[in-house]
Amino acid sequence: MIKDKSIFIKNIYYMLSYAYTPLSQEGYESVEKEDFENIHNLFAAILAKGISRQLKQGIYREYIDRIESLTTLRGKIDMSGTIKHRLARQKAISCEFDELSENNLLNQIIKTTVMLLLRNRNVNAEHKAELKKEMLFFSNIEIIDPTIIRWSAIRFQRNNNTYRMLIGICQLIIEGMLLTTESGEYKLSSFMKPDHMNNLYERFILEYYRKEYNDISSNALQIPWGVDDGFKDLLPVMQTDITLIRGKKTLIIDAKYYTNTLQQQYDKYSVHSNNLYQIFTYVKNKEVELANKEHEKVAGMLLYAKTDDEVYPQHKYKMSGNDIEVRTLDLSVEFSQIKKQLDDIANVYLDAENRA
Repeated sequence: MIKDKSIFIKNIYYMLSYAYTPLSQEGYESVEKEDFENIHNLFAAILAKGISRQLKQGIYREYIDRIESLTTLRGKIDMSGTIKHRLARQKAISCEFDELSENNLLNQIIKTTVMLLLRNRNVNAEHKAELKKEMLFFSNIEIIDPTIIRWSAIRFQRNNNTYRMLIGICQLIIEGMLLTTESGEYKLSSFMKPDHMNNLYERFILEYYRKEYNDISSNALQIPWGVDDGFKDLLPVMQTDITLIRGKKTLIIDAKYYTNTLQQQYDKYSVHSNNLYQIFTYVKNKEVELANKEHEKVAGMLLYAKTDDEVYPQHKYKMSGNDIEVRTLDLSVEFSQIKKQLDDIANVYLDAENRA
């Protein structure tokens, strides 16, 4: 996939800037202008800038439950602890109280991620110096075991919503790059795991059309099964990656980031069969959903990230009256060329031009 490694890594930054809106806002100009030789420096630069901005807004604090032995009452009495003190003839009171603290999960995740980057030899001294300086404000925050973080349980609200992008980047680093050494220590791999790159690739394409095209509806829609008798028990959810709608035109895109774009048996290459079955099912069931509405034929596309494979798909098929295209998106070219590839899809299938 990598013709020019620095260009490809810079494109990951642009993909992230669509996936995480704050990266496209004022303050990240220095990150955008920098050339990165490896992904560790990219993430270090993003976190350094993001943490700096967050510190100016204020570090997030939340109430933490604490139990502590004190000489005067604070909060409410912890009876079991106080009885133990009495039995031991100690004059302390075991108190249970809430304390506003910066030592909460969100800040712990950030510090843990930064420490992983600081221990990585691929991170430049300049980025390490910035991160170390910011960690002075995290001195009272604990480092946690990164493997026990329950990402799905994290909730954002008005007081901590500015952390959303930072935590998203931390999750990419920890889940997508974390490895364990034989000594039990954690280190970061040289690149993100394919499934995490796939998630980023998918979200980037979805957000690109959402932000660049005012007249296109870009969403990850669910499609109902077109059953004849209304019986849908035990049928799985049909969740599209990207559904683009403009007027009467609909294009369903399944975004795929694989190490190998095609499957191979002996000397014969073919599209991954399960991918093709899936996009065909999406298209035909969407047709059923729109049957009583005025619309043009629904189209489908498997959009693979281009790899170093000698053979890569670029074909359009007519299947039961619908266009199903298998196409590749080259991420190793200048980002303006990536935009041109995506704009071409919108123009061909939806007659749309980038006016955002």
